[in-house]
Amino acid sequence: MPRERFVKQSLGVVQRRLVESKVLLVGAGGIGCELLKNLALTGFGEIHIIDLDTIDLSNLNRQFLFRHEHIKKSKALVAREAAQKFNPRVKLEAHHANIKDTQFDISWYSQFTLVFNALDNLEARRHVNKMCLAADVPLIESGTTGFNGQVQVIRKGITACYDCRQKEVPKSFPVCTIRSTPSQAIHCIVWAKSYLLPELFGESQDATPEVDVTEHSDNAEEIAKLKEEAEALKKIRETMGSGDFVQKVFDKVFKEDIERLAQMEDMWKDKPAPQAVSYASMAELSTDIDPSIAQYDQNIWNIIENFVVFRDSLSRLAARLSQEQATTQSGAPSPSITFDKDDNDTLDFVTATANLRAQIFGIELKSKFDVKQMAGNIIPAIATTNAMVAGLCVMQAFKVLRGDYEKTKMIFVDHGNMRPQPSDAPNPECVVCGNAMVRLQVDLERATLKDLVEDVLKGKLGYGEELSVLSEQGLIYDPDLEENLEKKFEELGVKKGSFLIIKDDEDEDDESAPRVDLQLAVEVKPDGEDADGPAVGLLLKSGEETFEVPRKAKKAKEQNEAINGNGVTNGATHNGAGDDDGVEEVTLSITDTGATATVKRKRDADEAELDTNGVDGPAKKARSDPKGKGKAVDADVVVIEEDDGTIMIDD
Repeated sequence: MPRERFVKQSLGVVQRRLVESKVLLVGAGGIGCELLKNLALTGFGEIHIIDLDTIDLSNLNRQFLFRHEHIKKSKALVAREAAQKFNPRVKLEAHHANIKDTQFDISWYSQFTLVFNALDNLEARRHVNKMCLAADVPLIESGTTGFNGQVQVIRKGITACYDCRQKEVPKSFPVCTIRSTPSQAIHCIVWAKSYLLPELFGESQDATPEVDVTEHSDNAEEIAKLKEEAEALKKIRETMGSGDFVQKVFDKVFKEDIERLAQMEDMWKDKPAPQAVSYASMAELSTDIDPSIAQYDQNIWNIIENFVVFRDSLSRLAARLSQEQATTQSGAPSPSITFDKDDNDTLDFVTATANLRAQIFGIELKSKFDVKQMAGNIIPAIATTNAMVAGLCVMQAFKVLRGDYEKTKMIFVDHGNMRPQPSDAPNPECVVCGNAMVRLQVDLERATLKDLVEDVLKGKLGYGEELSVLSEQGLIYDPDLEENLEKKFEELGVKKGSFLIIKDDEDEDDESAPRVDLQLAVEVKPDGEDADGPAVGLLLKSGEETFEVPRKAKKAKEQNEAINGNGVTNGATHNGAGDDDGVEEVTLSITDTGATATVKRKRDADEAELDTNGVDGPAKKARSDPKGKGKAVDADVVVIEEDDGTIMIDD
C-alpha cells in the first residue's frame, strides 16, 4: 500500500500541490524538529531547512531529532539527515547559516511556495516577515512559551503581518537601580552579566539592552558615576595576571563601592543600607571550601561558597583571556569573553558575583540553575506544546495551498486548549505591510542615487520634487541633501539585501493626497545581464507592466467644510454664518439609511468672529455626548461637542 494513500484520500487535489511544493523551514529547534518531521511525513515535495545554531546538551530533552553524539554539530545538517529517514522520497536541503545573510535575498525567497517560521527571537522573525512580504510569499509564523503557543498565517494584502500588532519589548532596568539600589535578584544578575563581566573581560560598555541609560535628569548623575567606576575597573584590568588581581576586583566592587553607597544616607531612610565585605575577611573563612562546589547547580551556595566560586571563576577567566591574547595574530581584533549560559566559566562568575551582591543588599540568593534560566533568558519549553503548534502549522498550510485564506485562523494554544479566531486584516498603519513594496534591481558598479531619484522615482513613478529616501543608516536624500545624488549606492551603505524607504513629502491638495511610503528591496543585477541598460530598475512580477504607488486616504474635507461654512457638500448643508446667538445648524443626510439628522452646535466667540470676516474657522470635532446627556430637538437630533471637525452620530 503506497504511503501516500491516506494523504490523497484526506487532501484530494491539495495533495498534488503539496508534492509539487517547495517550502522553507526557518529554525530547527523545538518547533522546527516537530515541524520538519510533519512536513516530511505529509509528503511536501522539497524542504529547505536553515539554522545558524549548533546542538547543545540542553536541547536533547525536546528536540527529538538529535542525540548525544550530535552535540556541537549543526542543527540544520543533523535535522536533515534524521528527517530523511522518515521519508526518503522527500528532497531535503540544509543550510547552516544565518537567515539574515545577504545571500538569502528576495529572489531566493521567491523560489518557495510557502515559508514556515520556527524561530525564537524577535529580530529574526521580523526579518523573515519583511522578506516574505517583499517576495510576496505566504508565511506561517509560530511560537511557544511553556504551555502557551500560537500559529499565524501571514499573506501580503490579505492578513495582518507579524508587525501589525505591537510586540512587547524586552525588559530593561534603569541604570540607577542596577548600580545603586537593587531590590531583586534579577537586578544583581544583570549587573554581573551586563556590567561587571564586560568591563573586566569584554569591551567596556555603558549600555546593554538590559540596562536603560536614557539621559534623563534623574539618572544622568548615576551614568557619570558608572563611567567613573568603569575607569577604575579599567586600571584594575591592566593588572590581570598578577597575584592580587582577584583581590583588587573584589575589594573594588564589594567593599569600596558599597561603602560609598552606604554613606548616602538619604537613599536608605526606608530600607537597610548595604553592608560592605572585604576580601581579607572572606578569605579567612574559606580555607576549607573546595571550588568544586560549583558543580552542585541545584543548591543555593552560602556566602562563603559564593566567594570561593567567585575567586576560582575569576582566575579561570583571567587565564583564559591571557591565553587568547597570546595566540591572537597581529592586527586582529582584541579577544574578549562574553556571557554564554552554556559556558561554565562565565556562568559560575555571574552566579557567584550576583549572589555576593545580593547578600550585601539583603536580597535572596539564587542557585546556579536559577541564574542560568534568568541570565540566559531561557523560556521554558514543553515538548507537547511544540508538537501541537507544529501540527497546527501543517493544517494551516493545507488552506494556504488551496488559496483559501478566508478559512485560515490565528490559533492560540493555552495549556492544551486551542482558541482559534479569524485572521486579522492588515493594519493600514503598520510600518511594514502598510507600505507599498517593490523590488529594485541595481547594478552596484554603475548605479548612483541620482539614477534612482530622477529615472525611477520621478521618471517612472511620478514623484514630485518633495520626496525623501531613507536607508537602514538614516536619511540619504531629500531636496536639501542633493550632494548625495552623484554618489554610488555602495558609498551610501546600500547593498544587496538593503531596504530603502521612499516618503512622498508633497502637501495634500484638492486633486490628490501624498503616496503611501514605498519600500524598495534592493537586489543586485546578475553579472552580464543587460550591461548597457539602466543601472537601476524596478523588478516587476510576471505579467505586470507598470507599478503604481497607492495614495493615502484623503482627509474627510466634506465634514470640515460643512462645519466651517463652505456650503453644501455630499448631502451636508450648512446654514451660513449662524444665528445671532452663535448657534448654527447642520443637516446631514445619511444615504444608506435615509435618516436625516439636524445637529446644533454652539460656536465660541473667536470662531464666530473669524466666520464673520469671511475666513474659515479652525477645524472642530463634533461628537455625541459621551455620557448620553445631549439634548434632542426631535427623534433625529443630537447635540454634539466639537474638537477637530469629525461628526459622530449616536445610533
